[in-house]
Formats: sequence, structure tokens, C-alpha cells
Amino acid sequence: MNNTVVRTFSGLIFILIMVGSILIGPLAYATVMVFITGIIMQEYLQISLGKNYKQARVLSIVSGVMLFILFFINQAYGVTPYLILLVAIPYTGLYISILYDKNRDAYNYNQYLGGAIIYAALPFALTNLIVFKSDGSFYGNILLFFFIILWVSDVGAYIFGMLFGQKNGHKLFPSISPKKSWEGFFGGLICALIFAVIIYCTGLIDIALIHTIIIALIINLFGVLGDLAESQFKRNFGVKDSGSLMPGHGGLLDRFDGALLSFPVAVMYIKLFSLI
Repeated sequence: MNNTVVRTFSGLIFILIMVGSILIGPLAYATVMVFITGIIMQEYLQISLGKNYKQARVLSIVSGVMLFILFFINQAYGVTPYLILLVAIPYTGLYISILYDKNRDAYNYNQYLGGAIIYAALPFALTNLIVFKSDGSFYGNILLFFFIILWVSDVGAYIFGMLFGQKNGHKLFPSISPKKSWEGFFGGLICALIFAVIIYCTGLIDIALIHTIIIALIINLFGVLGDLAESQFKRNFGVKDSGSLMPGHGGLLDRFDGALLSFPVAVMYIKLFSLI
């Protein structure tokens, strides 16, 4: 089957699952996000640690998944935020397990075990802060807006990059991602801003236009930086794709790299200005 067809079909299924889980309700959203968190952490640790430190890797993933679940319980059911401190149990355990590892270089890999939680799990745990209103009711529209802007930015960057950035274009960051161009960057940015205005006009999100545009800018700009950060991570370990879960696309880490940096900043902006 043609790779473009496979890539398109795989991408459509991915979008349907993501959009569907957010529209169905909180439990569907939480189930899909827990799955994504676990897989992304596994891919990150597989790249950085290979098959080593199995116990520590499991405890790291458990910590990340627990972080999301505890944030979810706190926001959905109003349970005390101190509940989140329970994540300290597996988090402490993973470092204790390293003490008993016979590999002399074990200490050097601590950064990846803890980094997986901060880099791959925390961004998704923080989305719980914007999918629930103050009365505890589920409101996934803002998160859906995040994803739409991220996807539109990626598609716009790809199309403009192919049209104007391949032959005589200007390289965006050649040392890390040789194929990315400034033409693609600005194409993605323009598409993100246009769709932000369209989404505002549809009433999908109840946020002032100026804030809608600023959030779109945050998603776009930090999404590009997240993409570059993941490319640098993979290049450091000589890896092309983070996995093979999505045919034609690679792994989930490849699909969510932009979200890992952009979503936390966007959530921070929304909470800072009390937009929800």
C-alpha cells in the first residue's frame, strides 16, 4: 500500500480517537491520555536506556501514569490536592532500585528515568487543569482547541515547506532538523492564526479573541520548539522514529512532541489569566 495512503489512514484514525475521547467525556479522555502517557514514556525510555534497568523503567512509567490519574481525580472529584504526593512512592522506588543495579554506569542514567516523568508525563497531567470547570463539570473544548491548532500548524508547515522551502528555502535549524524551513514555519504560523480566528467565530471556546490568538501563538511557537527538542533527543541516540505504533508516522512521541512543550505553557497562560 502507498505510504501516503497508509500515513493518511493512520492519521485519521489517530484524530478520531483523540477527538472522540474528548467529546465522549471525562473517563474516555482519561483512558486515552493514560494510554498515551504510558506509551510515550516507554518510547522515551526505550530510546535512552534500551533494555536496561527494567525495574526502574517500570517504576518511572508508573510514576508518570499515577501523576496523570491523581491530577484527574483531584480535578474531577475535588479530592485534596495532597493526594498527588502519592506519586512520591514509585518515584522514590525507582531511585532505590538503581542502588542495587550492578551496572557501574547506572547513576548516569538517572536523568532519563526522572526526565521521562517531567518531559513526557507532566505535560499531559497538567491538561486536567483545563478540562474541568470550577464546579467540576467536564469541559474538553479548550484541550480540543489545543490539538486542532497543533495539528493545523503541523499540516501548514508541511505544505508550505514542501511548496516553498525544499529547493530554495531557508533552513530553520539545519543542525538538528535539515528538512525544516522558515517558509514552513511561517506557513504553519499563518494557518494556526487563521484557524484560531475561525474557531473563535464558531464559539467552540468561550475565550476572548485576543487570548485565543495568543494561545494559538503559544501552541505554534512552542510546538515547533518541542518538535526540535525531540529531534535533537533522537539524533543524540541515532534514532529515526520513536516507535512504530502509528504506521507512516512513527511512535506516539513523534506525534506528541510539539504538545510536550506547548501544552504546559498554554495551560500556564490560561490559569495565569483565569480564563477557565
